[in-house]
Amino acid sequence: MIRELREVPEFEQVYALFEGIWHPGPRNVPMPVELMIGFAHTGNYVAGAFEGERLVGASVGFRGGGRSLHSHVTGAAVPGRGIGYALKTHQREWCRRNGLDTITWTFDPLVRRNARFNLLKLGALPEKYLPDFYGKMADAINEGDASDRVLAVWRIRESVTASPIPGLANLPVLLEAGDDGWPVVRKAEGDVVLVGTPPDIERLRREDAAAARTWRAAMREVLGGLMEAGGHVVTLTNHGKYVVTVRRLFHRGFAAL
Repeated sequence: MIRELREVPEFEQVYALFEGIWHPGPRNVPMPVELMIGFAHTGNYVAGAFEGERLVGASVGFRGGGRSLHSHVTGAAVPGRGIGYALKTHQREWCRRNGLDTITWTFDPLVRRNARFNLLKLGALPEKYLPDFYGKMADAINEGDASDRVLAVWRIRESVTASPIPGLANLPVLLEAGDDGWPVVRKAEGDVVLVGTPPDIERLRREDAAAARTWRAAMREVLGGLMEAGGHVVTLTNHGKYVVTVRRLFHRGFAAL
């Protein structure tokens, strides 16, 4: 069951849930109890997913500019059980009832499973690359890495389906993993290009921090450069590569990549 939260003990449960997921430092708490209280009191989105009496997931968002909700943090105690999708579905219906048209959030473009969930399962699309968006993050997942993010935009009143792109396997690949797991950056031209992701960046951070940092720099250079110059991410391949339309970029001389 998913429901909105109103009481202080409920917000304390959310705080404990997020702490168990991210193990943050004292200056990097994902969502303080006091802020959740303020959000809920002023008509923003604070919801929890329950199995019986046990909180197993939660999501906190606030109204942004225009008719939009910014989903700041969403977490599930046990991944792979559909809790995140259920929360997003509840969030979408809440927004529709409250006259909102879009939901935005940020995610790490290196985390392949999050990209797949956001782009393929929900139909959200990255619209801006944000270098080191949160600054230094002291938690068990992000510590030691720059906090680059992309802004995902989910247009909840549109029926979004990924358009098939013919000849996908033959598209130029600007970034992908080499045999040793390190990123390989290539120069290529085309109206549509592919930008790959590492199979498991979180594991790579633990096992080879230098490779993980190199991936961050390569993703910022390639995907960040394309999006900054006006490229559009239109979908993700089954192998975790962003499909980016760049036709207008090459007309302006962006082929230096």
